Amino acid sequence: MAKNFVKEKISRGEPSFGAWITIGHPDVAEIMALMGFDFLLIDMEHSPIDYSTLQGLVQAISAASKPCLPFARVPAADYIAIKRTLDVGVYGLLVPHVDTKEDAETVVKAAKYPPKGFRGFGPRRASAYGLELREYAESADDEIMVIVQVETRKAVENVEEILSVDGVDMYFIGPWDLAATLGHCCQIDHPEVVESINKIIDVGKSLGVPGAIVSDEQNVAKHLAMGFKLMTVGADSDYIMKGCKNALKAVEAAKSSQ
Repeated sequence: MAKNFVKEKISRGEPSFGAWITIGHPDVAEIMALMGFDFLLIDMEHSPIDYSTLQGLVQAISAASKPCLPFARVPAADYIAIKRTLDVGVYGLLVPHVDTKEDAETVVKAAKYPPKGFRGFGPRRASAYGLELREYAESADDEIMVIVQVETRKAVENVEEILSVDGVDMYFIGPWDLAATLGHCCQIDHPEVVESINKIIDVGKSLGVPGAIVSDEQNVAKHLAMGFKLMTVGADSDYIMKGCKNALKAVEAAKSSQ
């Protein structure tokens, strides 16, 4: 398994930037991989992407001429989902709804081979279909990033225990989910949401666990200043809509100038 340069950058204190993949077509993933992102995060929780589609997207990202790593968010904190996703060959694993220390321990064990965990052995594509079986087995536990989402009231209450679990490489904040579970749906700037995010950041700093967050063009500078080391700055659908809007604005401007 090749070195995870995103993990290396973060270990040096450098930020890493990526984007979401929600459209299950390899052309979309390949184009975005060519644009200069460090990683692309394939969303299997909120999009219709399944395991077969996941593999095509990972292949497209991995084959791009510019270095870009495939990450994936699994649909749930389930050891079978984690195993199947890792066996496709992703370098970063994002797990939603990690609400307790026990959840975090289960996620870490599901992502690592014995004796550190209980990941079933059958890395298929991840090991070049068996051609690099030993190399993958010897490096996977170290190279794959395990990122847990802290996105509920219960997770915020248990955040110190969650981030104390050995093998949790990063935490990830989804402000929209967090706001909703705190009772402030779509109010990501609500004082209670901001207070909860600051608590997570403080705990992460005290334990030496770096943070990740959903960002965008308007907030990336603020999130950098807050200390986040991994950020998504948009999604495939966002970029398509923005491109369409810009084209239509140009059309309207041209029409009005006639």
